[in-house]
Amino acid sequence: MIRVTTVALAFTALAALTSLPVEVAAQAPSLKNPASLKEQAPATYKVKFDTSVGVFVLQVNRDWAPLGADRFYNLVKTGFYDEARFFRAIPGFMVQFGINADPAVSTPWRAARIGVDPVKQSNKPMFITFAMGGTPDTRTTQVFINFGNNANLDAMGFAPFGEVIEGKDVVNKIYTGYGEGAPRGKGPDQGRVQAEGNAYLTKEFPKLDFIKKATIEK
Repeated sequence: MIRVTTVALAFTALAALTSLPVEVAAQAPSLKNPASLKEQAPATYKVKFDTSVGVFVLQVNRDWAPLGADRFYNLVKTGFYDEARFFRAIPGFMVQFGINADPAVSTPWRAARIGVDPVKQSNKPMFITFAMGGTPDTRTTQVFINFGNNANLDAMGFAPFGEVIEGKDVVNKIYTGYGEGAPRGKGPDQGRVQAEGNAYLTKEFPKLDFIKKATIEK
């Protein structure tokens, strides 16, 4: 009886030990699992962008657009924007980024929509805002920085969540030569960017500037 009980206890302990890493792994933050990245952002935080044209710093204010600020915080913290290209840059209008370099990472995020943030700030020059696919409830990972005063976007539901506070001259240096994306312009086709990532962009649009690394400043 003692031997049976001992063996049973041993198997119970082994099962507990072997199941633990699986459970922990399932809960661990992962860029390929949007549902695992749900941390609430601080009331304010700064993000340093080290890019191919220099460094600029954003300050995010959560009360401007809480859902957008939280999503951006989680993406930056886990390296989503690292090596991402500024794939849509239109002089006088805005510069857009937010498709991961690796299609295997960007694909699960395409359906990871966040809710609607009321527009509390106007789309002023150097303010950052989430891009969307027609309605405010379609925001996922793409964002843009306004070059000009784009107050006309406010009524459409584009809610700024932060602004560039350092390195505005750097943002203005981002390459805009390709302009609007296909099919309206000669720039990158977003469908191919999603499907092929940087393999497509570096080959077809070698002059695009890019983010080397984005980090939350301590």
